[in-house]
Amino acid sequence: MVFSSALFLFGFLPIFFTVYFLINKKHKNYCILVFSFLFYQWGAPTFVYTVLIITFVDFYIVNQIHISVGRRRKLFLVISLLLNIGLLSYFKYANFFIENINEALAVFGVKSVVWTKVILPIGISFFAFETLTYSIDVYRKVHKPLKNVLDYYTYILLFPKLIAGPIVRFHEIADQINDRSKEDTIDNKLLGFFRFVIGLSKKVLIANVMAKVADESFAINDGTLSAFNAWVGIVAYSFQIYFDFSGYSDMAIGLGRMMGFRFIENFNNPYTSTSITEFWRRWHMSLGRWMRDYLYIPLGGNQFSKSRMYLNLWIVFIVSGLWHGAAWNFIIWGAFHGLFLIADRIFLLKIYERIGKFPSILITYIITLLGWVLFRANSLTDAIDYIKSMFSLENRNTEEYHSNYFYFMLIIAFVFAFAAVSKNIEKAQLKFYEGNYSRVTFFWVSLLIISLLLISLSFVLSSDFNPFIYFRF
Repeated sequence: MVFSSALFLFGFLPIFFTVYFLINKKHKNYCILVFSFLFYQWGAPTFVYTVLIITFVDFYIVNQIHISVGRRRKLFLVISLLLNIGLLSYFKYANFFIENINEALAVFGVKSVVWTKVILPIGISFFAFETLTYSIDVYRKVHKPLKNVLDYYTYILLFPKLIAGPIVRFHEIADQINDRSKEDTIDNKLLGFFRFVIGLSKKVLIANVMAKVADESFAINDGTLSAFNAWVGIVAYSFQIYFDFSGYSDMAIGLGRMMGFRFIENFNNPYTSTSITEFWRRWHMSLGRWMRDYLYIPLGGNQFSKSRMYLNLWIVFIVSGLWHGAAWNFIIWGAFHGLFLIADRIFLLKIYERIGKFPSILITYIITLLGWVLFRANSLTDAIDYIKSMFSLENRNTEEYHSNYFYFMLIIAFVFAFAAVSKNIEKAQLKFYEGNYSRVTFFWVSLLIISLLLISLSFVLSSDFNPFIYFRF
């Protein structure tokens, strides 16, 4: 069930909040749990029961981590990690693994392995990373485990963050599971609603428009795509994935806030970055923090030699690419970003300092666009062909098939993606999200939000085009 669908907006969401706001305080978690189960069952009717079983078993394994000492603690940690990583590996990577084995066998003329393809459940990557944080946080004694399995189910299945993040680590939300009284205020409910509408508008009004052109461009793989249209297509995709992903994060943060939860921010104007290093501090921040704390630092981080640090960075970003999808283009995409992170540390940051802020932003954006080609293409071969089209000097078909409305929305997307180059605008964004309004400002903000909501809802009802890019994750 997609947040921007009519079913969610006109059915699931109003019913949930009606029940949630009317129900007794001590039963609110049960309400969340029931509706989260129904939400996930709609998208993964079979896999949801696997989630319930794995979560139940893992809860008691982690309890053993908490009460055990010495090697016994490590043993139960390993069991928990194997359980959750094994689940992710089977459902997400088994097909990829078998396909590559069969390709290797074919080279030697050996009969291929017979395999029934596994269907990828939505949200499996987010589910796995959050279960891992639970066991690791308890093992590190960052926070005590939850007292009963229903609380653990609530943390794992909490529907706002379940299928598209942000990745909420256990210790960041543990105390809120049973006590949200500090955040359960009228102001927070209203600010949460504002944030949800902003996210919905990003998704429906900008991302979906960009998606149509991106899809058209990447569908042309017969060598006729002109350089101009190739660049338009990848720029459109860069805005699609940004406004789609950040829009979903805004909706999740807003829904959580309306329920009394505080989720961490997930995006901070990433296209204003002056280097790939800065880009990854601003893009999908919950994933970056997860990778830093649960992979990069355990690998040794930057505590040893520079060569070891570079290797650790590369491993982290290859894993990050693989986390996004089971295909070689995702792995290459991760390695591509890892390469530029290393290059930043060796020489690029010094060059960026010399040439100044705006040239650095442009160069970083172009590097990011090349990475997005790898990310968006259906295969590594398609990605290479697309990049060739971007830099082709051949006289290919340059006929424009984009509407004036698309170009208008492209300008709007550009403005909102890059406006925070101005520090004053970035500060204004933060102030807007925190809600420190005067009465006059509150009136105009409310009018804006209501207008955006009505426009977005009209788009939802009038269009069948509503892509969900996280099925691949």
